Amino acid sequence: FRSMRVNDRQTTGWSTNSDPRKTKFGSFIRKFSIDELPQFFNVLKGDMSLVGPRPEVPRYVRLYSEAQRKVLLVRPGITDLASIAYRNENDLLARSDDPESTYVEEVMPAKLELNRRYIVEFSLLGDLRLIGRTIRAVAGGGEPEA
Repeated sequence: FRSMRVNDRQTTGWSTNSDPRKTKFGSFIRKFSIDELPQFFNVLKGDMSLVGPRPEVPRYVRLYSEAQRKVLLVRPGITDLASIAYRNENDLLARSDDPESTYVEEVMPAKLELNRRYIVEFSLLGDLRLIGRTIRAVAGGGEPEA
């Protein structure tokens, strides 16, 4: 689903609630995570799981330490602890003077630690709880604690 205007001059990888690039429809589908629905096709194909570390942009994966690269050994998922904890990540980055540095130095390591925790503590019951927390976060627009 397209949520942003095509060929906009702004090149940042993040957007905020007030980002002028977003269409009205785009704001709606992003608010309720409808833009994530096509990923279910990847789940059906077996490329992704419902729960697991979210795939990262390759340029940031290149910055991972050896220990952080272990998250690449499990199938990526549509939701994870980091998705819930950083549901409003774009707004957090918009408040930063240097969003790129804030992401690389603060957000990405914190998300990777949550992903490491998920891998170590993996269980079917834990996955079911994460799915429930994700539904509550999307439906309520809230940001539950990870």
